Amino acid sequence: MPIVVRIDVELARRKMSVGEFAERVGLTAANVAVLKNGRAKAVRFSTLEAMCRVLGCQPGDLLEWVPDEQEVPHAAQEAAR
Repeated sequence: MPIVVRIDVELARRKMSVGEFAERVGLTAANVAVLKNGRAKAVRFSTLEAMCRVLGCQPGDLLEWVPDEQEVPHAAQEAAR
């Protein structure tokens, strides 16, 4: 999947449990697990805002785009033009 979710990294940096995070954001622990494991198909901006507020971070600290292996050669070809 090209979007990598880094909630676990931010939680570890703050020594915050999933349960505490879920409660403070207003999600269930199960929904946090879905986000952490990259199984979510979408994230509401209001949820992303709440996660950033609780963690004191930016959206880019939680989400990272990583190109698929098939996309890398195409991107390199585009850059060479």
